[in-house]
Amino acid sequence: MPKVVGVRFGPATKIYSFDPGEFEDLQAGDYVIVETVRGRELGRVVQPPHEVPEGEIVGKLKPVVRKAEPWDLLLAESFAAKEKEALEICKAKVAEHQLPMKLVRAEYNFDGSHLTFYFTAEHRVDFRALVRDLAKTFKTRIELRQIGVRDEAKLMGGLGPCGRPLCCSTWLCEFAPTSIKMAKQQDLPLNPSEISGICGRLLCCLSYEHNFYAEVKARLPKVGSTITTPEGPGKVISHNVLAGTVRVQLPSEAIIEFRPEGLEDLEPYLADVKGTKPAARSPADLLTHMEEDIASLFAGPVEIAEELEEGVEEAEEEAPVPGRGEREAPAKGGGKAERHKRKKKKRRAQRGAS
Repeated sequence: MPKVVGVRFGPATKIYSFDPGEFEDLQAGDYVIVETVRGRELGRVVQPPHEVPEGEIVGKLKPVVRKAEPWDLLLAESFAAKEKEALEICKAKVAEHQLPMKLVRAEYNFDGSHLTFYFTAEHRVDFRALVRDLAKTFKTRIELRQIGVRDEAKLMGGLGPCGRPLCCSTWLCEFAPTSIKMAKQQDLPLNPSEISGICGRLLCCLSYEHNFYAEVKARLPKVGSTITTPEGPGKVISHNVLAGTVRVQLPSEAIIEFRPEGLEDLEPYLADVKGTKPAARSPADLLTHMEEDIASLFAGPVEIAEELEEGVEEAEEEAPVPGRGEREAPAKGGGKAERHKRKKKKRRAQRGAS
């Protein structure tokens, strides 16, 4: 099997395979000079020389020319410092030629023999005159490359809706295909502003959990189906994939949530909600527990309860009403004190009867 070495030209770019040749001692992190379609480029080894099947190689492998010297790295840094100035000059040239294009980035190769300008445009742009003008200005080989909005976000960088640096500019090497079906599968709102990235396209992270959601939902009862629950038959109204549960509406209009059987092998991946929230209860269970809690509040000797009641009544009778003047005496039988006394006598009679 042939040997290849994996080389990357940027922090989050695709890995390209090259023929290591006589440099079989290359290690991850080494810088090398390789031959590419754009000439010689400075790259970093991310995969040491290793054997791969013959079918994985497409076309003829280009060779590793040599290991990079410290001078090559200094040269690359010096030309990288000139990229911002080159971009400003090119913007002025674009305005002069009145071309409908938006420049994104300028990029020199390590020795300055090749200068590439990346731009976005809604349609194809005839920039032949611009290239000739730029070649006269920079005295080097010029290339203008049109890219999409996702590649623009990758080159520019920034923060995503989650508040973290963009995946595409930090670690995502290739863009995975995304669709609106993934958002529906994950029960996300179909509002474009909530499921789109700063590039205006669907979020790349929609594809991260798509397979997991699809697998769990395939095992859960479908929404709208009728199933049997511990509380009786009911209709499935929604899923909670992260907890591995379903919400079911019973004929009594009560809604319960429980985890069906058949998800044991996914237990390590499902959220453990036992310690974060109480288990779902039916309305009958909730009412029973509520009655028990209320009864426990009044548990204890009758004398203590009576003293508490008398204290509350006296406080209500003596407490003045701020901001109000004297009022006429209430009609007979209509004062608060009289009503409390009647309630008090009634409760004592009930306790004596019991």
